[in-house]
Amino acid sequence: MGKKDAIVYQYFKRVFDDYKVLVSVNPLDFTGTEIIVHPEDRVEITKMTFDEDIFDDLAEDDFKESSPLEFQLYSKKQLFERKD
Repeated sequence: MGKKDAIVYQYFKRVFDDYKVLVSVNPLDFTGTEIIVHPEDRVEITKMTFDEDIFDDLAEDDFKESSPLEFQLYSKKQLFERKD
């Protein structure tokens, strides 16, 4: 098992009026992913590089710790969407 496999990401979520934002953060190097879920269930995924203040920033912006399951489901959503 490589070093990258042993990382336990931390997950956060905030629900706004018409969309939600989910964030995963690698606490070792402050990299991660932001997922924005729009009202029509369109999913926007962005790879991010954060600074060491990311956890304070997320708390200040009212993000709450969340489940990795929800994050993973949205990150794989495009794989399972039906294209007619």
